[in-house]
Amino acid sequence: MKYRLLTPGPTPVPEETLLELARPVFFHRSPEFKQALQSVTEDLQHVYCTKSPVVTVTCSGTGGMEAAVASTFPAGSKAICLISGRWGERWRNVCRALGVEVVSVTCPYGKAVTPDQLAEALRQHPDAVGVCATLSETATGVLNDIEGYGKLVAKTPAVLVVDAISGLGAVPCKVDDWGVDLCVAGSQKALMLPPGLAFVSVSEKGEKAIRANAGARTFYFDLRKYLDKIKEFDTPYTPANTLIRALVKSLKRLRTEGMENVWARHARLAAACRSGVTALGLKLFAERPADGMTVFASPDGVDSGTILSKLEKQYGLKLANGQDTLKGKIVRLSHMGYVDQFDVLAALAGLELVLAEVGQPVAVGAGVAAFQRALASA
Repeated sequence: MKYRLLTPGPTPVPEETLLELARPVFFHRSPEFKQALQSVTEDLQHVYCTKSPVVTVTCSGTGGMEAAVASTFPAGSKAICLISGRWGERWRNVCRALGVEVVSVTCPYGKAVTPDQLAEALRQHPDAVGVCATLSETATGVLNDIEGYGKLVAKTPAVLVVDAISGLGAVPCKVDDWGVDLCVAGSQKALMLPPGLAFVSVSEKGEKAIRANAGARTFYFDLRKYLDKIKEFDTPYTPANTLIRALVKSLKRLRTEGMENVWARHARLAAACRSGVTALGLKLFAERPADGMTVFASPDGVDSGTILSKLEKQYGLKLANGQDTLKGKIVRLSHMGYVDQFDVLAALAGLELVLAEVGQPVAVGAGVAAFQRALASA
């Protein structure tokens, strides 16, 4: 039985990237490494749609988030955190852990924080030094309006810090045009690499805030050191150099395809997947869905864990459950990065069979047919 990984991270990795990871380990203080890091940095700027520096940190995406907060927000300062799910809550928790006062702007799970909500928070808290937002809320599948947030924050002294971990490479993320000052991403989502690397783009406004924060409460995650070293395509500490060398391959795939085409491909696949899911009588969870995943509610009376267990054990399809209060209530089906239409088609076919098995009134073939019709007409 073939195993298909359709979780919103980690995601499948292209064969040529996997082969690159099989090459012998090499020295990280070498011309070969600098050449790889230069290639990765320049291609990341293309993916981020930015001319600003993008630094690579050996850690998870959460490490990149911590680096952004620790390096930019002074202890005792105030940050506005826009929370539409678990990863918005991660911003809040990181800020609190580092002694930053948090103003939480929330919305129900499945919805997006509106620019009007942010405008009101900025009006009430003009002393906020930063706004933390999430592009694609991995916990709910919601796409937030980063462009709208950016227009508001640009009028203030605050910096806009964005978690684009499950969004970058799947949905538009125009860092420069949208006024994003620090943008965090991770290697294991649409960038098609195993976990282990985080990336942070830093605008001129963001770098000024970082340089002015003399009391940064971190050592390893001090972005000043990474910004200094990236000028010579190097890192301040031992990097995951084999991952960086392999990332060259995955980023070249994106660069060759072109970001507009990458976003359009994800949008077509997402729209077709949603058609397939709704044809099975399932309810989409995200009101404003991101194109990297489809999130839907489990049928009444059916724990989503039961569906997911059967999908994996019987058909080799690994999808993701909800987290925290959403566990057992939703299913998260990823179609970002190195996932094609036949992977999603297999997921829908398996889902039909499992739903029928657990007693749901589903017409086997309805989801698959709706998916293919939508894809054919796209």
